[in-house]
Amino acid sequence: MTVAKLNAHLAVGTTHVCHCWSIVRTDGVTFGFTDHDRPLKFDGINFRPDSGLSAKALASTTGLSVNNTEALGMLSANAVTDKDIEAGRYDAAEVTTWLVRWDNVSHREIRFIGTIGEITREQGTYRVELRGLTEMLNQPQGRAYLKTCSAVLGDGGCKVNSSDIAFRADVPLTEVDDGQVLTMVLAATYTDRWFEGGFVEFKSGDANGLQAVIKDDEIVGNSRVLTLWRPMPAEVVVGDQVRIIAGCDKRAETCRVKFDNLVNFQGFPDIPGDDWLLSVPRSDDDDTGGSLTR
Repeated sequence: MTVAKLNAHLAVGTTHVCHCWSIVRTDGVTFGFTDHDRPLKFDGINFRPDSGLSAKALASTTGLSVNNTEALGMLSANAVTDKDIEAGRYDAAEVTTWLVRWDNVSHREIRFIGTIGEITREQGTYRVELRGLTEMLNQPQGRAYLKTCSAVLGDGGCKVNSSDIAFRADVPLTEVDDGQVLTMVLAATYTDRWFEGGFVEFKSGDANGLQAVIKDDEIVGNSRVLTLWRPMPAEVVVGDQVRIIAGCDKRAETCRVKFDNLVNFQGFPDIPGDDWLLSVPRSDDDDTGGSLTR
């Protein structure tokens, strides 16, 4: 990639340039688009001219305010589909924009890198908000001091092996109700409510790659009935393969008893509450100076 050669070409005055966009979804699927009238290829990505994709001028700053732009395109059955947008497959997808010399694609320059924000659909078209890298600076940083754990089950802070069969099961669905209530058959080793607050990951079918949070987990006869917080945005049918992961309510007692992982607990169970902070000495209290957590 030679930016200097592209700049030299632009300085000529009569140019052969176009824009190219790549979209990399969180599941790894990649799409390429261009506003040129012929397909282009570089970095292993095929950029298609038949998507009808166009972009507004990029708003760019030198400070820490968020760079942003919009992309507008036609929904295509072979590229971006209404079904995939509805399923959330493009949420937070990575977007890169290039200015490219179409007769020599090695002469190109990256003009924008960011992620997809809000997607609006209307009358067969989609309008995509593109958020720049500085958007991440708007996210809360630092550690929260709470009684509950701040880690996510299985992450670097928690260190629980969530792939252990004690905390994970791969099973097919035996019954589905409105895409929200899922029934399956599991071994009796998993106690009632074991997966409540956990996740279900879909490994096949139209919902393949999607994930949902489990609101309720109940043993009914020989079956397990999981209720999700909301219906799945993609069709779920009997026979779809799912992976269910145990839930954690972030309490120290759960960390100790259920996961035997108290040494890695990322909360502060003995931190004083608001009542203690606002309390004042009283003559009828036992003010011995001893521990308040005994």
